[in-house]
Amino acid sequence: MNENILGIVAGILTSVSMIPQLVKVLKEKNAEDLSSIMILVLITGLSLWVWYGIIKDEIPIILSNAFAVLVNITLLICCMIYKKKK
Repeated sequence: MNENILGIVAGILTSVSMIPQLVKVLKEKNAEDLSSIMILVLITGLSLWVWYGIIKDEIPIILSNAFAVLVNITLLICCMIYKKKK
């Protein structure tokens, strides 16, 4: 298998992995069970992968992780909006 195809498929799968969670939060308007810290750590790690992809000039790494960063930033914003004030 071509390594670029492998990278693209892996990137697509990991990038869309949080979309079902995002859809659930948006649908239910409830983010009580999500950890904001975990999402922040994930965004940080994904951002570092984007940076690594830029350094290595690897488009599949850049695109898939940049998309995942956007999905997780959206999820983090939903956490801030939908978590009940304690």
